[in-house]
Amino acid sequence: MKKGRELLVGSYRRLHQNTIHFSPTHFHQTMSHSDSPNRYSFSPSLHWNPQLHQYFLNAYGADHFSRISAALTRPSRYSCIRVNTLRSAADAVIEKLRPLVSNVSVAVQPEFEDVESNPLKECLEDASAPFSKCRIPGLDYVVFVWGSGPHRIDYGVAPPKEVIVSRKCAEAVLRGAQVYVPGVMACSAHVEKGDTVAVSVAVEQQGADGGWGIPMTRGTVLQGSETDAYYFERNGLYIGQGTAMLSRAGMFRVSEGVGVDMKDRVYDLHSFHNLLEGEIFLQNLPSIIAAHALDPQRGERILDMCAAPGGKTTAIAILMKDEGEIIATDRSHNKVLDIQKLAAEMGLSCIKTFKLDALKSVCRRDDIDTLTDPCCNNAKNDVTNQVFDSPNLEVEIVSPIVTEGKDEKTNGRVYVSRADARKNMRRARNGPGRNQSVGGRVDRSKGFPPDSFDRVLLDAPCSALGLRPRLFAGEETIESLRNHAKYQRRMFDQAVQLVRPGGVIVYSTCTINPGENEALVRYALDKYKYLSLAPQHPRIGGPGLVGSCEFPDGYVEEWLRPGEEELVQRFDPSSPLDTIGFFIAKFVVGSKDT
Repeated sequence: MKKGRELLVGSYRRLHQNTIHFSPTHFHQTMSHSDSPNRYSFSPSLHWNPQLHQYFLNAYGADHFSRISAALTRPSRYSCIRVNTLRSAADAVIEKLRPLVSNVSVAVQPEFEDVESNPLKECLEDASAPFSKCRIPGLDYVVFVWGSGPHRIDYGVAPPKEVIVSRKCAEAVLRGAQVYVPGVMACSAHVEKGDTVAVSVAVEQQGADGGWGIPMTRGTVLQGSETDAYYFERNGLYIGQGTAMLSRAGMFRVSEGVGVDMKDRVYDLHSFHNLLEGEIFLQNLPSIIAAHALDPQRGERILDMCAAPGGKTTAIAILMKDEGEIIATDRSHNKVLDIQKLAAEMGLSCIKTFKLDALKSVCRRDDIDTLTDPCCNNAKNDVTNQVFDSPNLEVEIVSPIVTEGKDEKTNGRVYVSRADARKNMRRARNGPGRNQSVGGRVDRSKGFPPDSFDRVLLDAPCSALGLRPRLFAGEETIESLRNHAKYQRRMFDQAVQLVRPGGVIVYSTCTINPGENEALVRYALDKYKYLSLAPQHPRIGGPGLVGSCEFPDGYVEEWLRPGEEELVQRFDPSSPLDTIGFFIAKFVVGSKDT
């Protein structure tokens, strides 16, 4: 493990530690449009906004950012399973999964051999085994399931019958999923059930108006010629081949189900959909480490802001042995229901969920005044007690959307505005969507009193530029990243007020953007003098970025100062650990009176 740690940290040591001056350029990565022998391969490249690309070049250096950008286009070559230790153990889970997970396929040849082996695989008795327990101290309940790739796929005589899928569908397939019907965009003519089809991806392209999209109608017929939609744009974007589970007509007639059963994949990873529910949870390694960094103790009262879908919430609850109280909040009704469902599946009773905007996590003074004195005092002085039987909470029961109805007082007619009519049409066409409740009961909170939690986890909404695989990044700009950072600072301001003196705040993101990571740490330490960075355990991530960045408009983005870089964890997607891009900072709250 020490060797892997040195390899990982070494890749960060050369980063700039002086002020960086930003100068815009129009350079960005391009993709070949020639119909070369490599057409039926997987060799994607990310298209970045030119100014954003230059910003990252300055932050990381050209070589390092090139490696990061390439790593983002491919998945991690292993799956990380967190075992619910209140119900099972790692060895028992491995035995249950063993019959369901075959060894990595050897029918296809790897396109290249790894230059650096993953340190997580060191000291394994059988390096070819599909399973291994994590050897990081304290994480022996984590199981790695190893995959492989990239592989060369034999597509037979060109041109093969083809299916084009959406970019989001392709990213899921690269992680081990099947091709589901909603993700199919186009298909060759005369495809019948049982045919072997090559699967390629349509990545968003920039239009004349500057917007991004796919100028293709779903259901487009492919003829196998250069006149086909996205013919040249699909060069090097083939993710494997499989068996059509429906005819071409069937794929565009039904609304759900598997469209293509993937047989040969560029990346061979295992799917754990609906397997051992309640016993295991598929989660990225840095996310598990973020829960450990919080160091929750039994009997404590903990707040998980922006908690959906509940992975870190349940990880914290298990570390606490389900003893104590975890408040999990999210602004979305449906996402709160997701947290409730996951907690119930895992048999956890210490988790209480609420619908609450993170920017309103601290209740207003007049709301505090409406609380009974004993509850208010307990909330401030005994943080393990509850304040939930107060007027500060409301119950929200939302039924599924009804688009038709009658009103007896208006002769059976209900007035519907044109705007509502358009919304109803979109709902009928697209389904409920994230912002439309599917029904269910959740509690609404008006916030919590200051100093009422022992620890707070703020896994902030972010640009998500560390998630893998990522085949598109064109929409993010310098301005959009600054807006993310402003939003995160406002949420952090709420978190600081809610933690009692002596408590802990853990801030994390899944982005490679220093403006949402190191710059937030600088903001926190400069504004709140009673905050200090604390060591994290376990620590396998690399150090943070030291220095600053000056933009053409005069704005200076301050990062870490010398000596602070080793107190944060930055997970590099191009490192031998092969994780997503992730960032963790841990703060200890001192006396707020000073």
